[in-house]
Amino acid sequence: MSFGRNPHVAKAEAEEQKALGARDAKAAELAWREAARQWDRAAARETDAKRRDEHTAKAEAARAKADAGDAEGAAEPTTPQTPSRLLN
Repeated sequence: MSFGRNPHVAKAEAEEQKALGARDAKAAELAWREAARQWDRAAARETDAKRRDEHTAKAEAARAKADAGDAEGAAEPTTPQTPSRLLN
């Protein structure tokens, strides 16, 4: 780690990548929430007001994506689908 760099930015970006590559909605939601938390930590550590505002906006966007995943997950049917090979 180099001096003067905010380590939470890299952690937040890694969590965003994890959320984009998640296999299920719950894992994506948790990754987006963790990304938001890391963006908040990055904003709290930032001394430059412009970058602090950018980090705060990214945290809010990550929370919105996590909440959007909740809405999509609630709309999915709860009954499991039977594989077609079992129907023959």
